[in-house]
Amino acid sequence: MDRFNDLEIPESLADALDPAKLALIVYDMQVGVLRQIPDGDRVLTNVQRVLAAARRRRVRTVFLRHYFLPTRLTGTFQLRQAKIWQHKDAAADTRPLIPYGSPGFQLVEGLEPGPDEAVFDKVTMSAFAGTPLDFVLRDCGVSSYLIVGAATEVGIEPTVRHSTDLGYVPIVVRDACGAGHKEAAGRSLAGLEFTGDAILTDTDEVCAILDGGR
Repeated sequence: MDRFNDLEIPESLADALDPAKLALIVYDMQVGVLRQIPDGDRVLTNVQRVLAAARRRRVRTVFLRHYFLPTRLTGTFQLRQAKIWQHKDAAADTRPLIPYGSPGFQLVEGLEPGPDEAVFDKVTMSAFAGTPLDFVLRDCGVSSYLIVGAATEVGIEPTVRHSTDLGYVPIVVRDACGAGHKEAAGRSLAGLEFTGDAILTDTDEVCAILDGGR
């Protein structure tokens, strides 16, 4: 750990995985999202492993869920994005892909939040926009966080980049993050690595460090 000006700057993954200052973000592991991930079963298995290791070390954990607003409440950007995603020529022909409370909105089986864990719902790609996430983590003294879930190229990259502007150290668990588009996800991870915006790791390494410190 590097120390300067009364601050601790993590130099290694082990430095950043201090349970007292760490959180786990489980991003959009929902029925309607995971079914769009080609290797969703593998991603789910790795997310469960990271979650189990985090729970053993009592790491603060937050689940995110995404939903799409009713068309009448959908604004300019979201309508434009809906046209692109749904391959429609007119905004009037789009529909909410995952309405609030629908079967696709629910977290997948095997990822049931515990009594000491929270679920935040959002309509944004960054988990820090329009949710209490920043307040909760900051108020608990969290300085770094693990992020797992889906999808890397759609929501995880924006979340990571947003959080660095808020002063957090993100840790992306690559094999516990699913992608709908493999090449786009690869570009996202390469960009995060190039800019130094995140520590990139994998499930085995995270679990080994967390369990090794028990």
